[in-house]
Amino acid sequence: MHTKLRPSSYEEFQASFSLTIPDKYNFAFDMVDATAAADPARLAMVHVDDADVRREYTFGYFSEQSSRLAGALQSLGIGRGDKVMIILHRRVEFWTVMLALHKLGALGVPSPALLTAKDITYRVNFASIKGAIVDESVRATVEAAKLDCPTLTVQVLAGLEQPEGDWHSFSRIVDDASPVFSRPADAACGEDPATIFFSSGTTGHPKMVLHNFNYPFGHIMTGSYWHDIEPGNLHLTLADTGWAKSTWGKFYGQWLAGGVVFVWDFRGKFEPARLLQVIADHKVTNFCAPPTVYRFLIREDLDAYDLSALRHCTTAGELLNDSVFETWVEKMGMPIYEGYGQTETTLQIATFPFMKPKAGSIGKPCPGWDIRLLDENDEPCPPGVEGEICIGIEPTRPVGLFSCYLQDEAKTASVMNGGYYRTGDKAWMDEDGYFWFLGRIDDLIKSSGYRIGPFEVESALITHPAVVEAAVTGVPDPDRGQAVKASVTLAAGYEPSPELTKELQNHVKKVTAPYKYPRIIDYVKELPKTISGKIKRAEIRARDEA
Repeated sequence: MHTKLRPSSYEEFQASFSLTIPDKYNFAFDMVDATAAADPARLAMVHVDDADVRREYTFGYFSEQSSRLAGALQSLGIGRGDKVMIILHRRVEFWTVMLALHKLGALGVPSPALLTAKDITYRVNFASIKGAIVDESVRATVEAAKLDCPTLTVQVLAGLEQPEGDWHSFSRIVDDASPVFSRPADAACGEDPATIFFSSGTTGHPKMVLHNFNYPFGHIMTGSYWHDIEPGNLHLTLADTGWAKSTWGKFYGQWLAGGVVFVWDFRGKFEPARLLQVIADHKVTNFCAPPTVYRFLIREDLDAYDLSALRHCTTAGELLNDSVFETWVEKMGMPIYEGYGQTETTLQIATFPFMKPKAGSIGKPCPGWDIRLLDENDEPCPPGVEGEICIGIEPTRPVGLFSCYLQDEAKTASVMNGGYYRTGDKAWMDEDGYFWFLGRIDDLIKSSGYRIGPFEVESALITHPAVVEAAVTGVPDPDRGQAVKASVTLAAGYEPSPELTKELQNHVKKVTAPYKYPRIIDYVKELPKTISGKIKRAEIRARDEA
């Protein structure tokens, strides 16, 4: 297994890091079962439910429970290559299910509880999903979807004590199964298909992103180095299990680094004060959340909580505003380390503990990832010039890069060509080699010869107390080509007015380059978003064009 390096600089890290994947690697057998065999009492998870009840789970527990479930699912007809939708919030059963499917060679399809019946029907039919293992809270939605899903033949409900109709009881089938599930001679491993994530695309239907059995090993970079987990550390990533970010921060890399996964299974609305109390009460040491969460946390009285155990903080998913970064450093005495990746990848670019963080920068390329910024002619971009983030895939692909978009050869070919995987994201690099994210290529605004990234303007706007959220898009303009438009939701106590519009425009001119200010400000009650919370700028553009 990987031995954690202790580099003193980024250059030393790049020069010394290497990743060797064991032959025929299967995370469930080779990490979880192997750990349980050597030290069954080793702590794997601390779980706090919505009623604040704390439970602890060992590797011995996950090894046995996943073996029981693998045997139970096999008896129900789930086997190698079958696809199983998983909707379990942050229940402990999620980890058991993922491990059991790894043992069977079946493909887990983690999905969010916010899906509608129509969403589930589309996904099940598009992917030919055979099984569904879900939380009782989404039972009715799955039942409504199943009417139009002929391939969905196995249904398991977590929270059900006795079988009912077409539903099997999760606890019953696990309790009745054998605690032993021997590794098959031809167990799925290596580049065999393992997991499917439906990406929450901001345009059109979601894509099926296929990862293989080597994918977990790619998260050594995430857990050991970016999250800086040491053996025994208690790591909390806030993500729900319906998204790829949960496997980034609540599973593979954290266990491979020797850490303990901390799970807070809260339901309903996020409450920043309650999160701080949970971190304090349970002595969380490592924490990862999107910038939005940090924006809420710094509004709380941080001195009211004992956060002395917290030693390392990270963020990803959107840009971190300078003001949030600086306030966190001032109040907590530690920086927030940014990172960048996609559903299609593991961590690609990051700021590590042995690097000086720059507020707003996503950091430098991870070792093992050949990251280039390429212009429209596939030429490398010099410092200060924006380009598309591209990943070299020849002669070897980095560990953690997705296999393909399932059942979409044309889409796969459009992003994997010329020796690169083309992310569709824009960035620029400074003279020190730090990358600065600009946004999706389609979201960039071309105005009077300038190219303006929406994040820059949005970040400037939300530093004004009147603005809760902002989405910046380009609208056709006869003189400029495009004009910058901001769709804004206001904080309580503020009302739309020409005076406020002028104030916000002047504010942006002071915070960022004056030419980037929004010439149009549209006040809205809410912004259109995907179910994962990403702003649908394409929908705003479509409305404007209509």
